Amino acid sequence: MHEQILSICEDKRLLKASEVARILNISRSLVYRLIHTGKIPSIRINQAVRIHHDDLNRFIEGNRTEADTYPIHS
Repeated sequence: MHEQILSICEDKRLLKASEVARILNISRSLVYRLIHTGKIPSIRINQAVRIHHDDLNRFIEGNRTEADTYPIHS
């Protein structure tokens, strides 16, 4: 039963700051600074801070530069 619930909600689950840090390859403290400045929208549940994956994707796309759109050739 628990596995079924996880599979249904996996694409809708909220990310922890540590997960966002790992995805972006930055420190967790930098994730919290980006949240505090409003650059990454967040959801607060009591003391917990969570990020919706759509908001993270928008942040990534909004920070993409021209050079990021071309593959690097060796």
